[in-house]
Amino acid sequence: MSPAARSVNIFGIYLLLLGVVLLVAPNLLLGLFGMAATTEVWIRVVGMLCVLLGTYYRVSAGAESRPFFRASVMARSSVPVFFIIFVVAGWSQWPLILFGLADAAGALWTWTALRSGGAAA
Repeated sequence: MSPAARSVNIFGIYLLLLGVVLLVAPNLLLGLFGMAATTEVWIRVVGMLCVLLGTYYRVSAGAESRPFFRASVMARSSVPVFFIIFVVAGWSQWPLILFGLADAAGALWTWTALRSGGAAA
């Protein structure tokens, strides 16, 4: 598995784990970040989407899909920007930005791996 694929695979595992927590015990995670508990279904919808996206990331990593890797760098880089806008607009609390930092870190790792051009081992 190439370094870029490894970074995408690990990010996929992160998404799968995050998704399962949001599906099963969303208020536990929200509480850890000082965010308000909710009974709305939307947090579980986000969990389901995280599980589905995590699956795409894992499959793409296994297939060494470099076009997916490049697209994921662009998409994940935009997440913190959106989250900052959400907080500034008053739509969310500031801890949401912490989740965006995970996306930014993953994007940077994948981008760096793609730039190094390392092939699968």
